[in-house]
Amino acid sequence: METTGSQLPHLLTAFRAGDQEAGDLLLRHFEPWLRLLARVQVESRFGGRFDPSDVVQQTLFEAVRAASAFRGTTEAEFAAWLRRILAHVLAHEIRRHGGTLKRQVNLEIPLDKELTATSGRLGDLVPAGGTSPSQALVKHERQLLLAQALERLPDDYREVIILRNLEGLSHEEVARRLGRKSGAVRMLWVRALTRLRQEVLTLCPSLAGGEVCAPGEDHGPTC
Repeated sequence: METTGSQLPHLLTAFRAGDQEAGDLLLRHFEPWLRLLARVQVESRFGGRFDPSDVVQQTLFEAVRAASAFRGTTEAEFAAWLRRILAHVLAHEIRRHGGTLKRQVNLEIPLDKELTATSGRLGDLVPAGGTSPSQALVKHERQLLLAQALERLPDDYREVIILRNLEGLSHEEVARRLGRKSGAVRMLWVRALTRLRQEVLTLCPSLAGGEVCAPGEDHGPTC
């Protein structure tokens, strides 16, 4: 069952009240987004020293256990709450696996900022078209949508977009990471962005007027 925006206020209320079915639906809606944020952190900063899937599962477990502590009423507030839990779980894993990082006692704060930045770059793949509160909410919803769309891509398409757009690597750096020539990576990236746009429009046809944007490219003032 897909969760729609109109269902979220009801699901949030039910989640706070301990409704397990509502909690499952709500967390399933956010899981691809959490998985993407965790994957970027684990792979880019910590060389895959632990499994991002384990981090996400622990985050979901902690969210269920702390459901009554959530006081927000909106999707954006719930996302911020989940992101803080993810930062806490990541910090725990870093202390456990990260050698000298164990001595850093306030990891959650910089991690939450980095997770927020990654999520913002994800939303920028499809421009929100403005800065008003309502437009900011649309951009937040697009972050979740883009995470779902990325999961529908072939592995090599998803990988090149994550490395280029979310980790911010140059084409040459992506080529080295993937063991391919730079020209081949550029072509792969273009095809991947085209496919991503198709998947976004499949999931949400109302975005037909948007463009899938890329870092460092001239797309005009909307990007």
